[in-house]
Amino acid sequence: MNTEPGELRRVRFYGAHDLAAGFYAQRVAEIALVFDPGRPPTTIVDVLELHNVQQYLENGIFLRSSTPAEQVHMEAVAPKIRAAVAKYFGDIDGSNFDAVVRDIDHEYRSDLLDLLGRGRVFERCDADIALPSLRTVGVHLGEMLASKGLVHAYDRSIRDELLVSARTAEYLVRKHLEKSAGRAIHLPPSFTPADSRGLLECYIDSEDANLNYVRLIAEAKDHAQAGIDAKLRLRARRRAEQLNSELFTEGQGVKTGVDLSISDDQEEPVLTEVDDSEGWVQRFTYSRRWLEQSLDFPSVMNNFQYLFEFVDHHVLLCFPAFPTALSAMERVMGLTGVAEYKVGRAFRQIDSRSLLQTHMYRLFLASHEIELEDVIAWFCGTYLVEEFGAQNFSFYPSAVGASNLQKVRHLFAEMESVVKQFSLFAENSELDRDLLTLGSDQVRYKEIPSLLEGKYLYSSGVQEMENILYLLFSDQSPLTYIDESLKAGNGASLLSGNQVAYATFNDYQKPYIDSMIDAGVLVDLGHRVYFANAEQLLVLVTLFRTQAASYYHLSPAGRAAVDAMVERGWMVRRSSLLTEAEADYFNYMLNRVDFSNGPNLRNRYQHGSQAGLDDSEHFNPYIVALRLMVAIVIKINDEFTLAASSGPDAGE
Repeated sequence: MNTEPGELRRVRFYGAHDLAAGFYAQRVAEIALVFDPGRPPTTIVDVLELHNVQQYLENGIFLRSSTPAEQVHMEAVAPKIRAAVAKYFGDIDGSNFDAVVRDIDHEYRSDLLDLLGRGRVFERCDADIALPSLRTVGVHLGEMLASKGLVHAYDRSIRDELLVSARTAEYLVRKHLEKSAGRAIHLPPSFTPADSRGLLECYIDSEDANLNYVRLIAEAKDHAQAGIDAKLRLRARRRAEQLNSELFTEGQGVKTGVDLSISDDQEEPVLTEVDDSEGWVQRFTYSRRWLEQSLDFPSVMNNFQYLFEFVDHHVLLCFPAFPTALSAMERVMGLTGVAEYKVGRAFRQIDSRSLLQTHMYRLFLASHEIELEDVIAWFCGTYLVEEFGAQNFSFYPSAVGASNLQKVRHLFAEMESVVKQFSLFAENSELDRDLLTLGSDQVRYKEIPSLLEGKYLYSSGVQEMENILYLLFSDQSPLTYIDESLKAGNGASLLSGNQVAYATFNDYQKPYIDSMIDAGVLVDLGHRVYFANAEQLLVLVTLFRTQAASYYHLSPAGRAAVDAMVERGWMVRRSSLLTEAEADYFNYMLNRVDFSNGPNLRNRYQHGSQAGLDDSEHFNPYIVALRLMVAIVIKINDEFTLAASSGPDAGE
């Protein structure tokens, strides 16, 4: 973070754990050490900076080089600074409001509104004085709505301003429907659900309607306070389709997708290439010889796992939309609904690839008189018994000649049955068929139990751990660039791909390196800074990419590294068949338990909501159901395999 000579970098407080704290530590100390309660600042900008300094002090954030005496002094001066700021705002009223706020800097506008509210200034100053003055210095309606004190003090004025234009409906969408909307949005007490409904209707129909906002309305759940119901969602969905069509009317677009083929003369099981001549197309070519030599049922299931790569080396499904797979552009573009499952290009690419793989392999197997559903039935009824002694599991394939609609409904019912069978086995160490018939609740994918204790590893969420993951693996990490000869996609790649000595890092980067050396993640070897523990690094990489790691797939050294991190409070171990990300994916695909924008396939077919569709239109949902069923089989097989190798009788 560079500044021009003579440029004053005003202190801003972004949070106790924000990585920007190191940038401001020097100036915080300079201001705090010379603060004189008898001579407080007199300009609004200086007072607001002092307010930010006070927040650093009250959170115990000091310059590393501060002496103990200086820290004691700064701790003692913090309440005096708070009192000085409060007194300044206590003296503002309608007579001096305009003169006080006239010189406000852009970066301090949110602090200004916050402190005006805390100081009850809005209660002492009429709306016809305060609102024009705030607009003059660039405070817009969105910033005003972030101030609860202002909104409540100027109730009718703010309501009138909301209703003056259809575009203000975007604030309603941000408040009720957008995830991580940034700043809080408060609505006037007099603003009713009917006001909201009318404003949203006007916005949907307006020429200025933004497709992103209209989509959020279309994908929302019922929301009485916002005036959103099924009729409004349908209206928004139709408008979104119109806007989307208009968007691509003149544009030719970029070719992107997946291409699969089977080669008669290829020796390698699979070859992959990317064709970027006209866009970005990923091509997979599979060896016919390999496929024909692996027609036995165990090999068929292995092909899904290893050849088609439905899972990674920890047997974690590749299907979920992992936040780390989103590009920097995808993270910032568009709007994310409060109950939206955020997907990007990587998710869509894997979704398309795995569906085509399932379809292609199903056709290939059928050409050899093998039905994929029969393979699943063999796994449940034969393999589990012969390999693990797990009795009474069953899966009934779809009837010969059944329509696609019948197959989809049947397969979803059978998938839930298999999950319930496994749940009962995991809970009771046996499967009692009579007990199975007594349960009829919908499957809760996040609650499917495991045969293993502490199967999955998750970040505990403590700030130290989150900072380490960010610094090492995020493409936005401050450790990605030292100079043109030393740069990489993330901090871990920079350290592993180069011999970087401690002195080589820029001064602003050294506090980050220090923090990871203190945490035992990095070590200064003199000639380079490197990772202290390779096994620890591998777990951290997996955790960052897939939001979980499988304890029982780790080496003994890896488990030891994990045990130390759990003991330190960085990680937690929990047990379930699916990871949290995998369960989210199933909920996204099948129901509306957690997400509002998914296909809702299970519920649609369970409730018979397919009126007027041709049977061919049910083919794609059937392939999706097959893919999900195969994924469940892979996860259950991994459970039994790990339990057999990790249990008390393992090795006998």
